[in-house]
Parts: sequence; C-alpha cells; structure tokens
Amino acid sequence: QVQLVESGGGLVQAGGSLRLSCEISGRTFSANAMGWFRRAPGKEREFVAAISANGSVRKYADSVKDRLTISRENNRNTLYLQMNRLKPEDTAVYYCAAGKSPWNWARYAMPSDYDYWGQGTQVTVSS
Repeated sequence: QVQLVESGGGLVQAGGSLRLSCEISGRTFSANAMGWFRRAPGKEREFVAAISANGSVRKYADSVKDRLTISRENNRNTLYLQMNRLKPEDTAVYYCAAGKSPWNWARYAMPSDYDYWGQGTQVTVSS
C-alpha cells in the first residue's frame, strides 16, 4: 500500500522557518516528479512547488518563490519543503503528492496530474 506521510508542520511566528518532510512507503517514486500543494481555510487547493525526478528542475508558485525550497532524497524516498520568512498568508494545510507517469511539465501546477497524496500537515503562521 502506497503511503505519503507529511510531518514538520506547526505554529510559527511571521518571519520564522519550518521544514516539512514527506516520507513515502509502499513503492519508490524516484522516477516521478513530486509536488507540494496547500489549502488555506475557505480557499481552493493551490500549487506550491514541484521537483523533477532527479531534482534538476524545480517550479514554484510566485507567492512562495525565493522563500520556499523544494528538495528530495531519492535514496530515502523523502520529499522536503524548506519554508523561510514565513508570512501569515502561508497558513494552510500542506500536502505532498507524487506526479503521474508519464509526466507533463506543462501541467505541473494541476492537482489532477498527481495521483498519490498525503493526508497533510498544518502550518500556522502568526502575525
């Protein structure tokens, strides 16, 4: 059974940092693109960041560029999201997801192009 389990969320003051992890079990996704999405209260799920299978290509939402960094360790089957200079508007439940195969980089921000999802981890940024 494939499982994606996020961790590392919590409460942090504006300007602070958090590092989210996504541990994958049940199969390897080393050949798949991976992504992070988030859902804020009362809002639709939105794209945050995506990374290619070997880590050479990374895409970010404009709202998080230069503050959040996506990375992965394929030998540990783990995906990360380093979050710096956090803002109250970053408050949301954060989800990791595994991209479909074959992958289409033209659709990296589309939730429908990811077929395995974690349960999410809450990030709350206080002002």
